[in-house]
Amino acid sequence: MTLTCSEIASLVVLAVIGLRILIRVGILVWRKLIAPSFGLAIDLKSQGKWAVITGATGGIGKAYAEQLAERGIDIVLVARSVSALEEIATEIKQRYNVQVRTIEANLSEGAPVFAKIAKATEDLEVGVVVNNAGVSYDHPELFTELSTESVASILDVNVIAMAGISKVFLPKMFERRKGVLINISSILAYVPSPYLSVYGASKAFVKKLSYDLAAEAEPRGVTVQCVCPGIVATKMTKIKKSTWMAPTPEKYVEASLKTVGIEECTTGYLTHYLLASIIQGLNCVCEKGTIWLISRTMCNLRARGIKRNQKKLNKSEKESVATE
Repeated sequence: MTLTCSEIASLVVLAVIGLRILIRVGILVWRKLIAPSFGLAIDLKSQGKWAVITGATGGIGKAYAEQLAERGIDIVLVARSVSALEEIATEIKQRYNVQVRTIEANLSEGAPVFAKIAKATEDLEVGVVVNNAGVSYDHPELFTELSTESVASILDVNVIAMAGISKVFLPKMFERRKGVLINISSILAYVPSPYLSVYGASKAFVKKLSYDLAAEAEPRGVTVQCVCPGIVATKMTKIKKSTWMAPTPEKYVEASLKTVGIEECTTGYLTHYLLASIIQGLNCVCEKGTIWLISRTMCNLRARGIKRNQKKLNKSEKESVATE
């Protein structure tokens, strides 16, 4: 049977599409399952003797500090609370037998703090930097109801501080032609985030900047990775008990570190990737329906948050009256 030119062209197009799909699926399986399982991520200890972690006194930041220390990397903890810094520094020293330095820093203060961090680490070979510090909402809220101070705080820490810390450490990494910069974004950088609009926008900035920095850094031997977590059981998310969808910080970071050097931008955890994919898929099929569903969920969380805050306020007022 002789095929017509149009039939041959159709078969070629189908073959090309099929091949492209096969390659994409193969790359996905390699990055998500095979490479992390076989330990093909970058050896972080080979990048330098020290790691700097911001927002290191709890949650994901603390988990990064502990797991990098477990690899034999000396740690610089950066956070606002002196007491928390000292407590965690002592804990890490005793448990992992590494050197630990602490830097008290309110990252919302901008350039003077970045200069302070640069000076405190100028004698160190910093091979890994984790930009983890972040500020979110107390609960989902309308943009118009946010205070000016809240908006400024989110942007100062999530945007300006992330860029400022990157600017401190990348030049020396470029000089040494090695190093890893990990910027913590959020799954909200991928998906609609009504009622968390400023936070979501700030994390989209982290994702965009990380992609472009990665392109600049790769020819100079430096790896830049953007990590976009979904829900993790931390104080920020107010989730006390972990689930298959909301892992502990330790479990999340363990999975995320297996992707360094394999994925340039990652959710860091397989179930978070599946969640992001489902939301993105729904958004492609019906954008308005997806936004309605997310908005409804956020409104429910907002109502709970307002109710919780009102209970705290009432309790505080009762205690105040009782002490008078």
